[in-house]
Amino acid sequence: MKFTIAVLPGDGVGPEVIGEAVKALEAVGHKHGHAFEMRHGRIGGNAIDEFGTALPPETLALAKGSDAVLFGAVGGPKWDSPNATVRPEDGILGIRKELGLFANIRPVKAYPQLVNASPLKPNVVKGVDMIILRELTGGLYFGKPKRRWTTSRGRRGVDTMLYTEKEIARILRVGFDLARGRRKKLASVDKFNVLATGRLWREIATELGREYPDVELEHILVDNAAMQLVRNPARFDVMVAENTFGDILSDEAAVLGGSMGMLPSASLSDLPSAGKRAKGVGLYEPIHGTAPDIAGKGIANPMAAILSAAMMLRYSFGLDREAAAIEAAVEGVLAEGYRTQDIAGDGGQVVSTSKMGEVIVGRI
Repeated sequence: MKFTIAVLPGDGVGPEVIGEAVKALEAVGHKHGHAFEMRHGRIGGNAIDEFGTALPPETLALAKGSDAVLFGAVGGPKWDSPNATVRPEDGILGIRKELGLFANIRPVKAYPQLVNASPLKPNVVKGVDMIILRELTGGLYFGKPKRRWTTSRGRRGVDTMLYTEKEIARILRVGFDLARGRRKKLASVDKFNVLATGRLWREIATELGREYPDVELEHILVDNAAMQLVRNPARFDVMVAENTFGDILSDEAAVLGGSMGMLPSASLSDLPSAGKRAKGVGLYEPIHGTAPDIAGKGIANPMAAILSAAMMLRYSFGLDREAAAIEAAVEGVLAEGYRTQDIAGDGGQVVSTSKMGEVIVGRI
């Protein structure tokens, strides 16, 4: 089979880890007879430097004309001025909006080989295997009004958390469908006791729950969800949350796997049924960000990027066997004791970004 992939490495460690993910995809293609055409583009801070915008029209056209997008990360101290009118994050927010990517799927797995790499006790993280599902195109990040201004009383700012019934229902349906294919447990996160959007969210979740009698629906306040993620995380199967809550909770959950460098993600406009490809163009990215403090040092963990490529194979291309081959390769090198610096707390052989990619490709 032939597929076109828009490769958008971005800033910081993005090019380093995405380079290893590309090698993993090429290894899969070589082994299984697929052709992946990689088309590179600029996004984020490096695009601002060259084009004056975080999402050049050429990059957006490249993404829309591809079968999937492999994305690194954007941002860094160079572009962090609070007075900047153009920000690197405009690139990823814009591409999500333009591609209609409303569902962000973030698997969180505590690999047995890394239970001692987590700051939490091994008995807490043991058995963790969950998905955090984050709504991507609504809420505080996109609601209007959103602005800053100055009055005689000082500086002010406003962000608006706005959700429609349609936006809430469609992300909840993805959550129910994911849970139905797993352990049939869905935790719906809201702030029912304070926010009007939280009360609407819970109301719609309850209504949809009647259509999924085989799925156990739990309503949980976001502050309790944050606590339970570090107290008893193995109780969760699928957790669904609005944009801001999902962003924060999924980053918190990184401690369960030992490092943010272990967490992949998929952003979709459609959840594929078994054995089929998702509609639209999916975007796949590690959740760890640009990590400017280690950029260029060759020590970043490429596993999240490589596992994101596996999610691409599964969701956008319908290649379950090939996705499983990458996932097995990652588990295999962990079992052999290979570690990047961020997950070396339990010992093992510490290797560079490129070496980790090399041994994973070797196993593929």
